Amino acid sequence: MASTTSTSLGNLLRAGGRTPARRTRVFHPGSLGMLLGALAVIVGSLLPWVITPVGTLSGTAGPGLWTLCAGFIAVAGAVIPRRWVAVSHSLVAGGAVLFVAAWQLLRLGQVSAATDSWGQAMPGIGLIMAAGGAVVLLATGVRVLRAAPAPTS
Repeated sequence: MASTTSTSLGNLLRAGGRTPARRTRVFHPGSLGMLLGALAVIVGSLLPWVITPVGTLSGTAGPGLWTLCAGFIAVAGAVIPRRWVAVSHSLVAGGAVLFVAAWQLLRLGQVSAATDSWGQAMPGIGLIMAAGGAVVLLATGVRVLRAAPAPTS
């Protein structure tokens, strides 16, 4: 037997006359900064990290894979409209990428000092972009953390 009540009216009657509050937004105030930082990290992870006279070393040949994963974690935090999810994704991903980039820069300096080949191996554009994206992610995370939470209506 077919129902004479429309589907939306039937749902409204089953809910006791209350309509559930619908979330209309997907982005939060830090989404743009997180997406820009994540894009810099992702692209930087795929570009060369070390430039030598012989050739280049790609970021994906080593710890650039870790920063690539962290970049996608930051993208996930940018599109989930929860403040604490955004803050945690931004700070964790940015901190991890900054740690890996600093570690690689220190290791590059250590190898250059040990082999007395200063200026032969230089940081590549990918390492610089990943580190810059990490700084953008950390700054965005701190900005969202300090901002007053949006009123829920």
